[in-house]
Amino acid sequence: MAGRSSPLVSRIDRRRNTASGWTNWGRTQTCHPKTFAQPRTEAELQALVRRAAAAEATVKAVGSGHSFTGIACTNSVMVSLDHLSNVHNIKHGGEGSSSTITVGAGLKLEVLNRVLAEAGLAMTNLGDIAYQTVAGAVSTGTHGTGLRFGGLATQLRALRLVTGTGDVIDCDPSTNSDVFAAARVGLGALGIITRATIAVEPAFNLHAVEEPLPIDDVLDGWLEHVEANDHFEFFWIPGTRRASTKTNHRTFDSINPMPRSRYVQDKIVGENLGFGALCAIGSRRPSLVPRLAKLMASAPSRVEYTDHSHKVFASPRWVKFAEMEYSVPLADLPVVVRRIAEEVKRHKIDLLFPVEARSTAADDIPLSSAYGRPSAYIAVHRYRGRPYQQYFELVENICNEHEGRPHWGKIHFQTAETLAGRYPRWQDFHSVRRRMDPDGRLANSYLDRVLGPVPSGPSNSTRPST
Repeated sequence: MAGRSSPLVSRIDRRRNTASGWTNWGRTQTCHPKTFAQPRTEAELQALVRRAAAAEATVKAVGSGHSFTGIACTNSVMVSLDHLSNVHNIKHGGEGSSSTITVGAGLKLEVLNRVLAEAGLAMTNLGDIAYQTVAGAVSTGTHGTGLRFGGLATQLRALRLVTGTGDVIDCDPSTNSDVFAAARVGLGALGIITRATIAVEPAFNLHAVEEPLPIDDVLDGWLEHVEANDHFEFFWIPGTRRASTKTNHRTFDSINPMPRSRYVQDKIVGENLGFGALCAIGSRRPSLVPRLAKLMASAPSRVEYTDHSHKVFASPRWVKFAEMEYSVPLADLPVVVRRIAEEVKRHKIDLLFPVEARSTAADDIPLSSAYGRPSAYIAVHRYRGRPYQQYFELVENICNEHEGRPHWGKIHFQTAETLAGRYPRWQDFHSVRRRMDPDGRLANSYLDRVLGPVPSGPSNSTRPST
């Protein structure tokens, strides 16, 4: 049941609502919210949404701001979930049942990882960064890599949301099941998540091998790589001959972490400080980019180590950038990557950021980029401040030819009209949206573009129970 509303006076924080506005992590989006609110309880959030609805204003929740799109932007009411970040319950599973953790939606993944480790538990899979909030990560379809594992949203077991009318509902596979099915990757369009229950497992370690391999060998053996390994990904700068690969295998063997000196050399200097310096040089002197790219491609050497899973999955990422990512059918990845390389060469696009490739299992989430098919993911980046539209558009055009579906939190140029046919359960999602936010209180310009306005007319199913 919904909690009793409490006054919001003193809960409004205007410190981030400055003349320059709110800006996301990658500095690709800026907006100017009229009000920046930090509710400390679910009841306060309810009251805020109801006040906004009465005033015909819109409300958008924001987490860590790590999405590159305008998915969290608004010029009306922006709501931070920072205070809704408690650990509510940890349940250790017995025979035949899985362990779960129930947390506030504003909890950062990096904090969640530490809490789980202390309890002898771990997430089944993670992406390669852990700065996002739980709500932001699952709502945009964030994923890791591994053909036998789904994205983060597949690990959800229950959600609690505040709808566009200010109601609070709980949903899981047996209660409000259609809402749960859609809201796992809900884009913030179905409600503001306040609490999530996540399936976790006993803590495990990962044996990691990071090594450079010839790009032709990697692409020719793509299916073998992803089928033979628990987790596989590669990074490649088009125009160079070698890709950096990362292969992880799950193990309960004792940890044998990367030596501290090597960690500093590879993860701090190589992937962050040194890489950022080279990007800055290339940004000022584009003529040097081909030589810098070859220097970077020749730098990695083989390293092998075993560490706690969350320390292997995620790495520090300090260099700011713009990013696009698409999923395509698993077997199509080599063709797509080679086409990207051809277009980069033909258009003489200078690149220092590599193309990144990963894979995930199929899932059944209506707006998931992996819905109904094992998927390959291709991510492309540009250093902050560098023009990205030409490069991203040519990548998008190639992915369009392969039934490409964009990552909802990363830059793309699609519209509701171009996307509807790529998701077999598109209308199911919109049926839920009509009930959860009938007046469009949770909408913004990004959702209007990629989903269309909130559909009018009767829904195909009853109002969710509160």
